[in-house]
Amino acid sequence: MIPSELPRREFLRVSAAATAALSFGALASARSGREEARSFASAAGASRRTDASSADRTDSAIEHRKFGKTDMNVAVLGFGGAEIGYGKTDPSTVAKLLNSALDAGLNVVDTAACYLDSEVLIGGAIGSRRKEYYVFTKCGHAVGGGGGGADWSKAAILASVESSLKRLKTDVIDLVQLHSCSLDELKKGECIEALEKAKKDGKTRYIGYSGDSQAAKYAVECGRFDSLQTSVNICDQECIELTLPIAKRANMGVIAKRPIANAVWLHESDPGGYNRPYWKRLQALKYDFASGDARTKEGPDGPAGIAMRFTAMQPAVDVLIVGTTKPERWRQNGELMKAGPLSKDLEQSIRSRWKETAKSDWTGET
Repeated sequence: MIPSELPRREFLRVSAAATAALSFGALASARSGREEARSFASAAGASRRTDASSADRTDSAIEHRKFGKTDMNVAVLGFGGAEIGYGKTDPSTVAKLLNSALDAGLNVVDTAACYLDSEVLIGGAIGSRRKEYYVFTKCGHAVGGGGGGADWSKAAILASVESSLKRLKTDVIDLVQLHSCSLDELKKGECIEALEKAKKDGKTRYIGYSGDSQAAKYAVECGRFDSLQTSVNICDQECIELTLPIAKRANMGVIAKRPIANAVWLHESDPGGYNRPYWKRLQALKYDFASGDARTKEGPDGPAGIAMRFTAMQPAVDVLIVGTTKPERWRQNGELMKAGPLSKDLEQSIRSRWKETAKSDWTGET
């Protein structure tokens, strides 16, 4: 079940500054175990796009990957819109932030109807540059209500899509995702039918599911979605065996959320709330790179860099969603991408430690 949004809002307000101060590593080469070639083309190929002057530019600083069987080539590093919404970020700051992200070569902006004014802020900041990025959003929770309620009826989802179109200032959304609805709701089918209608009506080009564990497994296996967004990081590895292999076989686009495990190594004591599950797991996992003095190391070999590079090299993962409020961060992240994937030994040690330590209830954190 999706957790209350109150703890999430609280987490974002408390940790925004610390998380934004981190430099995140990414990849500039292929991941271990992934054989398909990677495109370094910039955002292009969307059938609705006619002006290729900006969307077709090539930015070698950030790796781009084919997003499943869609026509999208996505930058491996994407922008997450939760923080700007819950943090009530000033529109001028959002404009600087998102324009600098696009200038740095990022071309994926991921948000949700329930992230308060996130969609409005995004539409206002970069709506005029719509041909340069793909916009992903989510539906199923109260629009503007902080996710306090959920409605998976066909009418509610279609209304949410219409609202998102207006708030994002676009005539079509690239990807609309069900926002962590339960396995029972998925099996009822009405919510999926709603998204399929939105796609048929040209409101969204693709449809996806955002969630974890058995619900995510069902979403992949049912064959009705184009993409999966799921938690995958050094403290959340269930999906590496449960859903990523079948998503890859189905040629689905895969979005990794929480790629740096909420940076829980920054907390010396139990932070409670939204951060608690990962913090407790990290205490048990005892990774050398996220313990003691190593917790404060910066750069690609610091805990943030290692965590992100680990997530990015997992088979099937196409784009990692991260948030920040620092406009200069994206170009710095682009430089860190030159570090490439983790060594095989380090990646295997992280996986081995998880397999040795993980408890039966360490399922995907939605």
